[in-house]
Amino acid sequence: MAYYVGIDLGGTNIKAGVVSDKGELLNKLSIKTNAERSMEEIITDMGTLAKQAIAALNLKESDVDAIGIGSPGTPDNKAGTLVYATNLPFVNAPMRKIIRSVIDLPVYIDNDANCAAMAESVSGAAADVADSVTITIGTGIGCGVIINNRIFSGFNQAGSEFGHTVLVTGGQQCSCGRKGCFEAYCSASALGRMTGEAAKANPDSKLNDLIAENDGKLNAKIAFEAMRQGDEVAASVVDTYIEYLSDGLANVINAFMPEVLLIGGGVCNEGDPLMVPLREKTMNKPFFGPGVRKTEIRVAKMGNDAGIVGAAMMGKACFDDKLQG
Repeated sequence: MAYYVGIDLGGTNIKAGVVSDKGELLNKLSIKTNAERSMEEIITDMGTLAKQAIAALNLKESDVDAIGIGSPGTPDNKAGTLVYATNLPFVNAPMRKIIRSVIDLPVYIDNDANCAAMAESVSGAAADVADSVTITIGTGIGCGVIINNRIFSGFNQAGSEFGHTVLVTGGQQCSCGRKGCFEAYCSASALGRMTGEAAKANPDSKLNDLIAENDGKLNAKIAFEAMRQGDEVAASVVDTYIEYLSDGLANVINAFMPEVLLIGGGVCNEGDPLMVPLREKTMNKPFFGPGVRKTEIRVAKMGNDAGIVGAAMMGKACFDDKLQG
């Protein structure tokens, strides 16, 4: 059996684990990122955590073929650098060089959304197909595209940023600088914003009671909970959100025509109240000609392990291709 280490770099935590060549997560360790530190300190900790994960299974470093890293932002796998990382102090960070000074194994780097898509393709809800897209709904919108069982990320590893395609011209301000982006209308943060706006405009809505119970904090759950309690304002918020989301997903389907489109992130915990109308609205929008097979929409299932498993499997693919690492 061959082994690979996957490292999931986030703004709050660094997670690492050993993964088999079949995509089985064998163990998992986690430490705080402490993102205010220098990039050298953070990257050194990543290498140290990889060593600890290997040692925890009584393996030798020579038993491991490669290390894969998933990070927010844009990598340059050829150079072994992270060009930049969202919410982290990384600019052209020499990630491969620093990690290999700690643990001398081939190191490969990719975007975290791409790694999540790879995990679903190898071990998750898209393991039975070769072409899939995974949309992760969180603070932002992540998108990972798998074509013929391989990550597609463009010539510069910065592709598949569907969160920053425009749904509403001149609409809500997005963090990328544009207005009206998919992310500005369909992220969990966007649903929270829509909930707050509706609550303010409708003082008698149950939304206000639930927001107060949550110490005034907005989140993506409140609208669904108020809808379940029969609140019509909340039902309207949810319907509007699903309409926007279905537009964004239809655009993704039109672009790639994946056999499977996966939806992940905490919003998917809402189950049928989200997924039933979302499937219905979305599948009426793509340009499917008569008799053409249609994309299937599924819920992602790898959860918090997706980053580690996907990074390891991306590392395996690069190692198998004998890419410089």
